[in-house]
Amino acid sequence: MTDARQPGKEGGAVAPPDPWDPLVRVTHWLIALAVLLNAVLDEGGSALHVWVGWMVLAVLAIRLLWGVIGPAEARFSAFPPAPRAALRHMKALLRGRPREHRSHNPAGALMVYALWACLALISVTGLVMTDARSPVTIAEEKAAVAAGDWSVLASADDRAENGEIKEIAEEVHEVLANLLLLLAAVHVAGVAVESRALGRNLLRPMLTGSRRG
Repeated sequence: MTDARQPGKEGGAVAPPDPWDPLVRVTHWLIALAVLLNAVLDEGGSALHVWVGWMVLAVLAIRLLWGVIGPAEARFSAFPPAPRAALRHMKALLRGRPREHRSHNPAGALMVYALWACLALISVTGLVMTDARSPVTIAEEKAAVAAGDWSVLASADDRAENGEIKEIAEEVHEVLANLLLLLAAVHVAGVAVESRALGRNLLRPMLTGSRRG
């Protein structure tokens, strides 16, 4: 979450940060779209589901790299995980007096890291479940079986030796997917509550890159 001008401790003003840069905005909405597709609109195990999972891996890798080399507000150093600061921020929010921050506020920062961790673990368990096969390979195998070529099932039998590990990965995958949806709902609610407390729309900069309508 970003800030506007406000009185500082010395009675001065805190300069407003630059709007969220295009890469931050694009990766944010691509991941939101991916979560919506795979959780609500798509069937688990389908080629599209796997395609979306690989896209999430790529987008997440780009965003994490941007957290090292990107603009100030996008870097990890701008919003380090700080549980105590997050608690203080939540208390101030409940009192209706949250502080402005140049990047994510401390509570928002913890949410960002939690979402990233969930996405990474969901992707890893997805790779285990599919033997890290590409979506193209999976689609080709399904097309071959549909056409009557059962030879691909032989390799599937070989991969079934790790069935127990895959079952565990599948359970973890489902639990984390549900947790991700819960975190996303809390994230949206948090943005709404803080927007009201600060008296400005925190969603607009992530949509348009501008704080003005």
